[in-house]
Amino acid sequence: MKQTIKFKLNGDNVAVEVFRDEPLLTVIRTYLDKTGTKYGCGIGECGACTVLINKEATRSCMILIEDVADKEIITIEGLQLKNGELHPIQKAFVELDALQCGFCTPGMILNAYGLLLKNPTPTREEVLIGMEENLCRCGSYNRIIDAILNAAKELNEKVKI
Repeated sequence: MKQTIKFKLNGDNVAVEVFRDEPLLTVIRTYLDKTGTKYGCGIGECGACTVLINKEATRSCMILIEDVADKEIITIEGLQLKNGELHPIQKAFVELDALQCGFCTPGMILNAYGLLLKNPTPTREEVLIGMEENLCRCGSYNRIIDAILNAAKELNEKVKI
């Protein structure tokens, strides 16, 4: 039986009528048409479906929609700055060519954002550890790590994340 689940998505209050045992990923992509969040493995191992739930990086394929009631969710579509510009993390990924096919990029960026919320000045080693569960089939890891470190530096100089 379907029920209405309410939560905040990218700053907007939403209510969706869904089966309560549907994965958050399905609801985001199918019901709410936010297709930046990708389906990768479906078992929480690759990180392509990473979103932020109450500022915590979470694999949306592993969370049931009923578990996000009254919580705040941010997808890649909600990360841009209020003035419409790319978030410094997104900008750093572009500037350092930290993507190839782009499939893992939304999950990488959201995981990086969650990492920088917890630790605004990470070392290279801390970024490596924080990102180790996000997979990139193209092998852009060094550029991804550099982009995160550059974004952290910029955020600490100009923008409060």
